[in-house]
Amino acid sequence: MTNSTTVSSENINEAQTCKEKGNSAFKSGNWDEAYQCYTKAIKLTKEDSSEKSVYYKNRAAVHLKKNEYVEAQNDCTAALEIVPNDPKALFRRCQAFEALEKFEDAYKDARQVHTVDPGNKAIQPVLARLHQIVQDRLQQNAQTSNKVAQMFRYAFDLEQEKDKRETAINNLIVLAREKAGAEIMYNEGVVKKISNLLKVEKSKDIFLGAVRIIGELCKDNVERTKGVLQEVGVPWFLDILNCKEEKQVNAAQYCMQSILNSLSGMDNKPDSKPQENLIKENEKEIDTLLMCLIYATTSRTISGLARDALLELITRNIHYTALNWAERLVEIRGLQRLLEVASELEEYKYESAMEITPSTHTIASVCLSRIYENMYYDEARERFLNGVDEYVKDKLITPDIESKVRVVVALTSLLLGPLEVGNTILSREGILEMILVMAGTDDTLQQKVACECIIAAASKKDKVKGIISQGVDILKKLYVSKNDSIRVRALVGLCKLGSSGGTDASVRPFADGSTTKLAEACRRFLINPAKDRDMRRWAVEGLSYLTLDADVKEKLIEDRDAIRAMIELAKTGDQSVVYGCVTTLVNLVNAYEKQEIIPEMVELAKFSKHHIPEEHELDDPDFVSKRIEILAKEGVTSALVILSKTESQNTKELICRVFNAICCLNELRGLVVQHGGVKVLLPMALDGTDKGKKQAAQALARIGITINPEVAFPGQRCVEVIRPLISLLHLDCKALENFEALMALCNLAGVNETVRKRIIKEGGVAKIENYMYEEHEMLKRAATQVMTNLMMSPDVVKIYEGNNDRTKFLTLLCSEEDEETSKAAAGALAVLTSTNIQHRGVVIVCNIMQSCKEVAEKLIETDVMEILLALSMMQENDKVRQYAAEALKAAEEWKLIKKPGEEEEGDDVE
Repeated sequence: MTNSTTVSSENINEAQTCKEKGNSAFKSGNWDEAYQCYTKAIKLTKEDSSEKSVYYKNRAAVHLKKNEYVEAQNDCTAALEIVPNDPKALFRRCQAFEALEKFEDAYKDARQVHTVDPGNKAIQPVLARLHQIVQDRLQQNAQTSNKVAQMFRYAFDLEQEKDKRETAINNLIVLAREKAGAEIMYNEGVVKKISNLLKVEKSKDIFLGAVRIIGELCKDNVERTKGVLQEVGVPWFLDILNCKEEKQVNAAQYCMQSILNSLSGMDNKPDSKPQENLIKENEKEIDTLLMCLIYATTSRTISGLARDALLELITRNIHYTALNWAERLVEIRGLQRLLEVASELEEYKYESAMEITPSTHTIASVCLSRIYENMYYDEARERFLNGVDEYVKDKLITPDIESKVRVVVALTSLLLGPLEVGNTILSREGILEMILVMAGTDDTLQQKVACECIIAAASKKDKVKGIISQGVDILKKLYVSKNDSIRVRALVGLCKLGSSGGTDASVRPFADGSTTKLAEACRRFLINPAKDRDMRRWAVEGLSYLTLDADVKEKLIEDRDAIRAMIELAKTGDQSVVYGCVTTLVNLVNAYEKQEIIPEMVELAKFSKHHIPEEHELDDPDFVSKRIEILAKEGVTSALVILSKTESQNTKELICRVFNAICCLNELRGLVVQHGGVKVLLPMALDGTDKGKKQAAQALARIGITINPEVAFPGQRCVEVIRPLISLLHLDCKALENFEALMALCNLAGVNETVRKRIIKEGGVAKIENYMYEEHEMLKRAATQVMTNLMMSPDVVKIYEGNNDRTKFLTLLCSEEDEETSKAAAGALAVLTSTNIQHRGVVIVCNIMQSCKEVAEKLIETDVMEILLALSMMQENDKVRQYAAEALKAAEEWKLIKKPGEEEEGDDVE
């Protein structure tokens, strides 16, 4: 008993110590340290007590400083549960509520503060402000309620004129985006009204508008979302999705994603993450939605567009940063359903066939790949492989032609998606032999699918050798087929095998000139208007392999008809053409990953008689720049914007590489902005592969250097672009990437205070300062110039006023040999000292005087000495007097001036 009391007493004392440390850190503006101290104090205090309430209140104050308003609200509520009606806790929660735009709750707390502490002067202006806001909102709600009632009368009355009904529906969409409007509409039964309307509505625009209203109602509101699901059910959305109109499919898909976002706490931003508490609360609903989506993918009654939309929804939410569906999908046998979709062929026309689009196989491959990526441990990957094996065995139990064809088509999807799994299945006994036998038959369909599988399988050099030895003769035989669809596929297979040497000019698997002849054959398929899109797609895929050869690149870029045909094909947005088009573009602009050539390693390779890759003379920078210019003039930037809609992260990386290559040339950056490049680069800079994000960020930096940020990044984009740019200020990034990011940040920092605040919030100040200490002259200059613009922010000034040597270092930079760096540092100091000049000036002089004897000596030779003496005797400003005295004391310690009284003593001796 005594021991327990002692422990409790120790905890209380330690908690008090933590609180005091937290208070000191808070006063110094060190919010993170203050947060840690108060959190520790809360954990140490087991029982609810008035002291624990104080710790919660103090931590809430830290959250307010960090703009973490939900956390501040929660801490204040915890404090009030212990000590009800505590005025400070109420006041801080009022501030949090106001920041969260919960004005009614904020007003309620403000009134309570006034009731329990009538003498509190701080609450008076807050109370007056909130009273006005609440009154305005009541009035606005009344007006909104009238608008809603008026729009309802027109929108849902079939007897009204069509134009008036369309206007009313569009107005309701706008109202649904407002919090008050959405709440009123929902309470007035808009969901039931829409549900009834869609049964009889004939106008497509009104139908779509009504669906979009439901999507807006579900956005960011769990209660309304659950109400909508209860009212209409998931099948209702699937019925709307099931059509051949792209706009309607997109509207239904948006609704379903909004539902998932609300239930999980995500939004549509790339860096969005779900909230664990919401996921747990709504686990049942989320799982039901997953089951509905995966079962609907194999429905024989839905359209191809609807199937693609369902696959995209699943793909988007599989990742662990989203809803982490991967393992659950395998568990509920969703993997087999996806393979069923991946094995479907448009050629099989019978009652139970699934309708697919030209993009379905590509979308299914991406989905399978995303699932496998999220199987992080061996056991999970084993389950995935077992699921695929089970599917293959089930199909091959009955060795009819259709089953074999379906297995090969599904295997092709795996080879284009989770390659590791595809290669494992391919290595199973009898599979490769089965494919080669099918390729050697006279059946067109078997030849076609076998050819496609061989192309997909020839992706790794070790596999290529085996396929070259067995498959080249078959492909050559198929290439002389009378069927164009077989010929073009055989052609692509030969192209892929012929390009296995990559960009190495010294490696050629086939005879000299073969690649040029193959490219010419691809070109004929590509530019022939009589050929259908599928053949042109395969032609581009062939070129995507052949354009690793510099001779082919040059020949292709001079062929404007072929370039235009490829760009037009890309603009169709067909997902099956994305990879071929993008890879060809990457090769043309030399944006692929290049291995760094170290001279010492080359010499070592020569000595050991190892093969040394050679770069072709046609891949010199001048040739590459010319190719980029031609592509830009032919409209490649607008094609890239369309292609970026893909869900494949690897393809997005390739798109980012092409954009970045285009942005290398100053004169083309305006085209990228003009065609909407920034809009697609921003999300790709935040979400994707590490290399893809870096490429997108560098492209944005290059745009930000050349073009006025307010034009390049209008509105909110000016703030959104900051995180990608700051991500380039990293040791892993090259000096050029660092420099370009700093240049772009310099321009952005001059835009407005909102942008500067975001740079500070993203941790930009410390990262930028790191480059001010760099030996690299250009990096140091660029970083100092950014800091000059950032100095316009009062928050940065506060950082420099803190207990640190920042101002001292800035002063030292003024004496840099590089004139531009010196000017920038002087400019930063000028801004830093522009308000309360006397105080700031004397601080600078004091810091300089204390830095070293040589600098202090030069300072003493000026008129500064007399000014310091005068300031040290000032009565008006204690701080100025204090710093002046400290500067004089430093001069005394350096023996540059004598202490008071020393002169008299010297005189006496004399």
